[in-house]
Amino acid sequence: MTDLVTGPDGLVRPLWAARDPLMQAYYDTEWGMPIRDEQGLFERLSLEGIQSGLSWATILRKRPAFRAAFADFAPDAVAAFDESDVERLMADAGIVRNRAKILATIGNARATVAMRGTVPDPDGGQRGGLAELVWSFRPLETPAPRSFADIPSSSPESLALSKELKRRGFRFVGPTTMFALMEAVGIVDTHLVDSHRRGTSGVWPA
Repeated sequence: MTDLVTGPDGLVRPLWAARDPLMQAYYDTEWGMPIRDEQGLFERLSLEGIQSGLSWATILRKRPAFRAAFADFAPDAVAAFDESDVERLMADAGIVRNRAKILATIGNARATVAMRGTVPDPDGGQRGGLAELVWSFRPLETPAPRSFADIPSSSPESLALSKELKRRGFRFVGPTTMFALMEAVGIVDTHLVDSHRRGTSGVWPA
């Protein structure tokens, strides 16, 4: 069985993006496109951590509920959550009610806020934060997979990013989760070579 299929619209996609309209829309418009702002990176990092052990389709279907429950993933707002918010979230049937992941998301928001102004920026200062840190682990080259078997689950850069985030107090940021984040936000391009989305991020050539 091929890892790619041609849809009724004539576009070539991987199997995971061809069977579910929601996943197809996500693949066609979001996955692999650059996200360079703090709030956007915090949301993706949070959802990738929450997704651990679950399917991405499950998280994507619940994403509107997650955004409502977590103040659109605004780091300052989530960092201010207290025990009453934890109990509110644990009672919210629209999200994944996992206490450890909820506490990690709140803790990661606080770590995000604390990181501001501590990461080197292109001018040599220390004005950067989460987005600058995550993007600083962009590799010198990206994979060029022709099948799912060619796509790695982690990389030296995702391992290094995981270690640095853990050092700064983040949780649920293992190297496999961080590689998935890097794929999702365009830091690496793991679109299969013959997919219609290969090279569309503008970060890497086709």
